[in-house]
Amino acid sequence: MKPEDFITPIKPTWCPGCGNHAIWVSLRSVLAQEKMAPQETVLVYGIGCSGNMADFVKTHGFHALHGRGLPVAAGIGLANHKLKVMAVLGDGDCYGEGMNHLISASRANFNLACLVHNNMVYGLTTGQASPTSIKGYQSKSTPQGVVEEGVNPLTLAISAGATFVARGFAGEADHLKTIIKKAINHQGFALVDVLQPCVTFNKINTFDWYQERVYKLKAPTKDKLKALEKAMEWGAKIPIGIFYQDKKPTYQDQLPQIKKTPLVSQPLKKVDLEKLLKEFF
Repeated sequence: MKPEDFITPIKPTWCPGCGNHAIWVSLRSVLAQEKMAPQETVLVYGIGCSGNMADFVKTHGFHALHGRGLPVAAGIGLANHKLKVMAVLGDGDCYGEGMNHLISASRANFNLACLVHNNMVYGLTTGQASPTSIKGYQSKSTPQGVVEEGVNPLTLAISAGATFVARGFAGEADHLKTIIKKAINHQGFALVDVLQPCVTFNKINTFDWYQERVYKLKAPTKDKLKALEKAMEWGAKIPIGIFYQDKKPTYQDQLPQIKKTPLVSQPLKKVDLEKLLKEFF
């Protein structure tokens, strides 16, 4: 398969220079490398600039409600665990409205890769501060500066139970491809937070700003405390790579009901709702 096999007739509508373009190209490249046939792959999208990718990637796709991409993706994976399912979300989408779903997905360890476009603003609605905006960041919604500390999605996911936690950078496409590939092949819940500059509204966290700060981690660790310590590093130096990876039973692995046959392929003839109907009615 080739990356071109995943291109639709619709051209991307992102701003010229947007970091989303690099994520789009990297994702298509990995899908081709891993021979993930479009008819066997499902990408669930959230609302926002990242969600526009639903029109640009030729696979099964589902455009979920704002913040609700993860439960939809988890549900698809439970209904048919033979499919390869991914969630493609934004920082406002996943870390704001969807934060509790991120915690729940991490705790459950669903066999699911979650790719988050993190530009630190609500780009689609013209640049309001998002949950990951740095404290003091001035925007249309926070003209006096953000009061709260920015959300750290990596420490959140690690502490909640995710078994693969990584960060990439849209300005390092080859490195990002490697991370996405490993996340897709990981058995369990994988979070990949991608630093993705918004060239239109975020004039602070630019490509140049990141290029001066990012450095690559050598290898992931199974030690949560070490992973948390490294994930809290932000400022003059910003690490990218895989922070934490461990192997544990997935949510799907622990369901005997679907061990032999996917739920979608099981017959409905044996289902008897009469007892439940009598109990509740």
